Amino acid sequence: MEMKDLHEIAASARSAFYQISVSSADQRNTVLSALARLLTQNKDSIFAANQTDLDAAAAEDLAAPLLHRLTFGEEKLDQVVRGLHALADLPDPLNKTLSATEITEGLKLYRVSSPIGVIGVIFESRPDALIQISSLCIKSGNAVLLKGGREALHTNQVLCDLVSQALEDSGFSASTVQLLETREDVAQMLKEDTLIDLIIPRGSNSFVRYIMDNSRIPVLGHSDGICHVYVDSDADPETACRIVTDSKTQYVSVCNALETLLVHVDIAPVFLPELYRSLTEKNVEIRGDEQTAKIIPCVPATDKDWSSEYLDYILSIKIVSSLNDAIEHINRYGSHHTDCIVTNNSENASVFMNTVDSAGVYWNVSTRFADGFVYGLGAEVGIATGKLHARGPMGLEGLTTYKYKLIGSGQTMEEMKSGKRQYTHIPLQENCPL
Repeated sequence: MEMKDLHEIAASARSAFYQISVSSADQRNTVLSALARLLTQNKDSIFAANQTDLDAAAAEDLAAPLLHRLTFGEEKLDQVVRGLHALADLPDPLNKTLSATEITEGLKLYRVSSPIGVIGVIFESRPDALIQISSLCIKSGNAVLLKGGREALHTNQVLCDLVSQALEDSGFSASTVQLLETREDVAQMLKEDTLIDLIIPRGSNSFVRYIMDNSRIPVLGHSDGICHVYVDSDADPETACRIVTDSKTQYVSVCNALETLLVHVDIAPVFLPELYRSLTEKNVEIRGDEQTAKIIPCVPATDKDWSSEYLDYILSIKIVSSLNDAIEHINRYGSHHTDCIVTNNSENASVFMNTVDSAGVYWNVSTRFADGFVYGLGAEVGIATGKLHARGPMGLEGLTTYKYKLIGSGQTMEEMKSGKRQYTHIPLQENCPL
């Protein structure tokens, strides 16, 4: 695709944004309902396109967990349709009065939520992500340019066509959601800093860094999920075993799956044999440090394992001598995604949750709960591991910014400077009338 074509795509997305940004919540929800209906009506076409992608991926020996992620069948369809209805039921994220202040008599300042604009999202080969991202952008009044993984190209094309149809059937421009198909498209998109407001790349740290280094557009990175569970000396072994097994094996090819387990030295002799039985039933390969190898069979872990996102049935295990050692390890090797402590000691849990520098810190619960739908956000664009604008599962609120609306009745700065008027700066409990 030539630069001119990509520029026109971005320009059409900008025009579409100006339309959808001023629409009502009911109008935007109509699109979501229409899309849910179209997905169900056209499921055979979706499944056929997905099978084409699966056949091509299998021919290229794509790993089994990644094939599972690529699959879009009845179960995944049901999930996305339910997600669309749940998203439509959520309150409108736009035009919410976040604060109100009387500046001086008769002059009121309102901070009001508003959409970001045109967003470029680059995501992995997971077709349901296209629906989730598209629907969140529509609900939040944004336009979006999507680039999915090449393995899911045929499925994404069919899904994006249905999104376009739902938009047009509801009176919106099909340019609100557009699909990019090549790496060249992405390279050109990164240059459109006058038309695109935000880039959201989902992938490895190196990939996110590449995007940041090659664009003047603000980048909100959603990088790899090197998630940890720390089993404290005061943990209940049975509870810890259930949490670790679920965190690792419930769905291995997602960013909130467990990759490294840290175990306190005092509980390791009791806990690890029980965990070993549970994990071997799930065919998990264990890579352990020297102390772990003295307790259960395992492959010797290397330093690289502590910073690896496997997305597979592999778990690295390290035995630590203290809570502080566990925290230090997580803050050094983790990706600031989601980390959990399993313990019956509330003081230790407090120290862990306040000191671990991650978007999600959990106590006695599976890391798999790090999800926008689970949080009640109506799905997610991704999970942000940075600290600016949005952090953790990025749902509707993360896709909004705000603007200040100042409503007066003829006040001038000269009146303020001369002392004719005085600043009052009184907090108000009222919504913006406009």
